[in-house]
Amino acid sequence: MVDRIILYVSHFLALMVVLTIHEFAHAFVAVKSGDLTPKIYGRYTLNPFAHFDIIGLIFFVFIGFGWAKPVPVNPNNFKNPKRDYFFVSAAGVTANLILAFFVFPLYFLSLKIPQLGYFTEVLQLTLYFIYRFCIVFFIFNLLPIYPLDGFRIVDCFVKRRGKIYYFLRNYGIYVLYSLILLGFIADISGISSIDILSTAINFLAYYISYPIKAFWGLWGIVL
Repeated sequence: MVDRIILYVSHFLALMVVLTIHEFAHAFVAVKSGDLTPKIYGRYTLNPFAHFDIIGLIFFVFIGFGWAKPVPVNPNNFKNPKRDYFFVSAAGVTANLILAFFVFPLYFLSLKIPQLGYFTEVLQLTLYFIYRFCIVFFIFNLLPIYPLDGFRIVDCFVKRRGKIYYFLRNYGIYVLYSLILLGFIADISGISSIDILSTAINFLAYYISYPIKAFWGLWGIVL
């Protein structure tokens, strides 16, 4: 029971950091690009509770999938609409990758500190989950499926909008739900081969983590 509580607390603390950094990055770049909409709606802040969707957060902590409140922006206010829309869309995942880069050695250092009971366990798990969530968020949000950041980034460069574009624009959310549903079915049934989304994320996470580990010279740490 105590171990489960420690796990949930660490999940929650990690999500407070990862979600807040992701959403604030969107807001920060939007404001710097001339759009004050995030400020008007109270999203230009590092206060986690300004970015949380309560239901989405509960789902994140207990189920492993959830959502935050998207940052409202108005591209019409951007100084250079196309360029700034790209930077705003890419800001969240970029911030997650940078955070993962700096948290990785902190997790390694936390393994070396003296054991101080539950505090040490929560610290180590929180740093682990921050790193892991950052990598997963980076990959997941870059999927070119509406309404994820990846679709918005692609949208900045696509000139000819054919059937594939409009399919992903109009039905992308259902594709996303279907992939997530397959993950749940895989967990319940034990048939891991149908969990396409997790398989892809885990595969890409290995290679995205590789240069981070190489930079810090911490090859022996498995995350």
